Amino acid sequence: MAWQKEKIVGSCFAVGAAFAVGASFLHLFLKGELPLGLGLGLPFAPFRKRKPVRVYMDGCFDMMHYGHCNALRQARALGDQLVVGVVSDEEIIANKGPPVTPLHERMIMVKAVKWVDEVIPDAPYAITEEFMKRLFDEYQIDYIIHGDDPCVLPDGTDAYALAKKAGRYKQIKRTEGVSSTDIVGRMLLCVRERSNSQSHSSLQRQFSHGHNSPRFEDGASSAGGTRVSHFLPTSRRIVQFSNGKGPGPGARIIYIDGAFDLFHAGHVEILRRARELGDFLLVGIHNDQTVSGKRGAQHPIMNLHERSLSVLACRYVDEVIIGAPWEVSKDTITTFDIWKVVHGTVAESDDFQKEEGNPYAVPKSMGIFEVLESPLDISTSTIIKRIVANHEAYQASLSSSSSFFYRSSCCFTLANKRNLKKEASEKKYYEQKSFVTGD
Repeated sequence: MAWQKEKIVGSCFAVGAAFAVGASFLHLFLKGELPLGLGLGLPFAPFRKRKPVRVYMDGCFDMMHYGHCNALRQARALGDQLVVGVVSDEEIIANKGPPVTPLHERMIMVKAVKWVDEVIPDAPYAITEEFMKRLFDEYQIDYIIHGDDPCVLPDGTDAYALAKKAGRYKQIKRTEGVSSTDIVGRMLLCVRERSNSQSHSSLQRQFSHGHNSPRFEDGASSAGGTRVSHFLPTSRRIVQFSNGKGPGPGARIIYIDGAFDLFHAGHVEILRRARELGDFLLVGIHNDQTVSGKRGAQHPIMNLHERSLSVLACRYVDEVIIGAPWEVSKDTITTFDIWKVVHGTVAESDDFQKEEGNPYAVPKSMGIFEVLESPLDISTSTIIKRIVANHEAYQASLSSSSSFFYRSSCCFTLANKRNLKKEASEKKYYEQKSFVTGD
């Protein structure tokens, strides 16, 4: 009987040892440290890790908004690494007209989007054979991505025809409800209404709730027209943009608040500075009523949900409070375990410097308030002034003297033809639009 017990124990030991060895081999194999076929009687071949799928998406990213960010999010989901090409100022001027934001600001914006892995500056507006070869060889790009909306060159051809022909093109779903042209249209309509002494609040409500405006402004040519689509905020979109995790134990939580209207490079840089001070950045976004009450009925240009998505897409932001109170109270500080409250030197309001009526009176009294030097001297007003200046320069050129007009009319004739082709393409897109999976 004793020898039988020894045999059983020995068998169990052998099985256990074999299992342990097998588990170790499997672990090494999955880590890529074990040659394929070793110990299995198969030809020796080194284990190769799967090559990451690299996808490319380009754009002007002028006046970058949540629609751009959602496109980049969708593109990133089609691969492992997202490389983004930012079109040069010269290419934008040649194909669309002068940009509102220069290349260095657009680069800051794109680099700050949390789904972006790499950025290529001065990308061409249209993908040429030469540039496509560079993408495939130098940047190891597997697929070129664009939305299901048309991207038409001045000659009326498809900007992504070569990528489609090469079989390296993938399509994502267009984000409805916003475009750079739409934002410019909203702002210009607000400025026009203010100059005409009409009701500011009615127009603000019209855009904040995503109602359609007329196709074109009264008396405007197609070159100056704008299409405003419905913005349909959903809880799923907020979840898609969110990090989905809270601060860890003992995390130093930094709090910064504001309107963050027309989200721009100045916003990005102050958020980066704020995030560097701690472990978790919580951003409070004021609601539309608060912003209107403080800055005027024509503000904000973007509604609360739109502004929230733009901030959430920033890689420096961990969480947002949608509809944060104007005053930072003791209850807010306690509820969110805020370690420090900060504010930038460049701001639309100087309330943070006032002795009375200061919204940061409580954190100041607690010794946890700090004013940060803003890295860039850019505000929402800066962006609005640029848009108005561009628009006024265009209008002035149309009514200038014949000596100047003859020289410039060719440019505007070309621009008008270009916009007519784009308008026709957009109209065709909406007429033939069908459901696109994804998003």
